[in-house]
Order: sequence, then C-alpha cells, then structure tokens
Amino acid sequence: MAERLTGKEVASAIKEKLKTEIASLSAQGFTPKLGIIRVGARPDDLYYEGGAKKTCASIGMVCEVFEYPENIAQVDFEKAVREINERKEINGILMFSPLPKHLKENKVRELIFPEKDVDSLTLGSAAKVFVGDKTGFPPCTPQAVMEILHYYQIPVQGKKAVVLGRSLVVGKPLAMLLLGENATVTICHSKTQDLPFVCQDAEILIAAVGRAKMVKANFVKSKQIVIDVGINEDPDNPGKYCGDVDYSDVEPIVEKITPVPGGVGSVTTAVLCKHTLMACKMQNNIC
Repeated sequence: MAERLTGKEVASAIKEKLKTEIASLSAQGFTPKLGIIRVGARPDDLYYEGGAKKTCASIGMVCEVFEYPENIAQVDFEKAVREINERKEINGILMFSPLPKHLKENKVRELIFPEKDVDSLTLGSAAKVFVGDKTGFPPCTPQAVMEILHYYQIPVQGKKAVVLGRSLVVGKPLAMLLLGENATVTICHSKTQDLPFVCQDAEILIAAVGRAKMVKANFVKSKQIVIDVGINEDPDNPGKYCGDVDYSDVEPIVEKITPVPGGVGSVTTAVLCKHTLMACKMQNNIC
C-alpha cells in the first residue's frame, strides 16, 4: 500500500509559519493584504474564494474581494483593475479566470503590476519563472506541488520527473520549477508516442492533463512517486470528484501518491497567502 501524501498537513505547516511571520510584520506596522477580483459568481470561483478568505483570516492576513457584474464593460473593468493596482495597502492580486467572453482577458491580465501578481497571470511573471528569477511568483498550483515534495522530503535533484500536461497554468511552469531544483524533466502531451512507457520510466510522475482517471496501472511502476494535480468529475460516481490518476488502479503499485480530493488542491490557498506575504515584504524592502 502506497503512502498517502495528503495536502492538509502541508498546508497546516505553511500556515503556521505564515502566522508567525505576519504577526511579526503587523507589529512593525505592515499587515499583508490580498485583493481578489471576481467577475460574476461561478461556483468554482466562489468555492476557491471562500477557502482563500478562510485561510487569510486564520493567519492574520487581510483579504478584500472586488466583485463585478458579469456584464461589466471592458473600459469599466480596466479602470477598476487599475484602481486596485494603485492601492498601496494591497500587496497581492488574484483575478479569477476565465473572464466572460466579451472581456479581453489578456489585456486585463497585463494591467496587473508584476510585483502584485501572486498567481502568475502576467507575461512578466511567467518570464521570471522561466528564467529562475525568485522575485517572480509561480502559479499557485505548481508551487503547491513543490511544497508537497519538500514537506515529505522527496528528493528532486537528479531524479527523472515526468510532467503529464503542458499548460501554461501547471505543466510548463512546473517543469521550470523542477528544472530549477536540478531534476531531469520530460513534458508529455497528446502527441507523445508510447505515453505509458514514458510515464513508467519516471521516478516522479506528475499528472496535470485534466482527464479523469487517465493514468492507469500500465503508466506506473513500483517505488514511483505520483502527484495528481487533476480535479475532474468522477465518471463512475456522479457528484464526486477524482484526479487524472485512477487511484484504485495505481495506489497498490507505487510508493507514494497524492489523493484527490485532499492532495495538491488543499495546498494552493496556503501558497497564495505565502506569495502575498512575500510580495508585502518585497514592496516594503523587508528582508
């Protein structure tokens, strides 16, 4: 039976450290603040927002939500984002996406100041991640994967890591983070030939493709670490969720595995707060 790498323990450790740091900063007159921008009221956005607000409250961080109607005009939304940017007390900005189709999302994203872009929405932030500039913030999900690997003391240096998925949100930045810690990284995608064989060769396999239970027993081997980033409706259990890994098929074979739910997703809001704290310190020249 594989060891379950649960996210709750990781998130709790991150939050305890943040709580101590925020208390120290607040005593100096600096309280980190996260600004959340939401257009409309999609259930998944509201769910994540609720988790972020709860996490912020638990560690002493301030969180303000800026909610706009789904039919907001482009010019009005751009003005609103600029005004949020200019508020000095807001250290980090999270904007939910995708935006409604009538809004030019790429244009809006680039309005966010890089120093406040705590979920890597802008091209400037992505560039910093790709060149290894530590003043840039990676997307929260790939960073959550790295936090799990660090917490469970899973060595990365020199290991064969296969990332299944090449999105700009997870796959590509995660590959850069792994390379930054000297892993040997392979990125797989829909055109990869003999995909199960490539995945089976990994020492660390990370599934981030967005296809329910795609990774089966023939994708894995013994002594392998499997990190499941996917969150999908379970085709076999309506109303339930599952990952990109067929857990019941894979778990008896591998050494360690993250569950879904309760794995990577449990760590993302803690990472969001960690990035906001880092942004506050950099903006105020606090070491």
